[in-house]
Amino acid sequence: MPSRGRVSVGLARALREAGLSWSPAPGDCFVMPDRGMDDEVFVLSDMTIEVQHFPSGPVIGFNGTTEWALDSVEQSEALWLPAEHQLRERLGAAFVGLAREVDGYRVSLVGAAGTTSYGGADPAEAYGRALLDRLSSGNA
Repeated sequence: MPSRGRVSVGLARALREAGLSWSPAPGDCFVMPDRGMDDEVFVLSDMTIEVQHFPSGPVIGFNGTTEWALDSVEQSEALWLPAEHQLRERLGAAFVGLAREVDGYRVSLVGAAGTTSYGGADPAEAYGRALLDRLSSGNA
């Protein structure tokens, strides 16, 4: 699946497992993993797919969907595909640059140990790998 400015399903899973939190907002992209729909990307919208808040927690409601029997799902069942700008925001002041290379892109971060860089086929994957390393090491 082409990224279109967001991370792959595999990297999104790794980011969630490393502790990346998600507060759903209009425009956010997500998939419903492990239901045979990993390639079907959904977008939160105030019209068709929206977040509904219940005492049990946030639920993603599918308004007017007739293609398949899915009225709503708990947020925890959806897998967020963070966009490039959302990943860059999460990197905060550690982010120092994005560079185009022959085989993709490289994100540079600065920290206590100096500058570290992370590569990816597109900017979102490079940002995602950098954030994954920060989350895994407890620096995010």
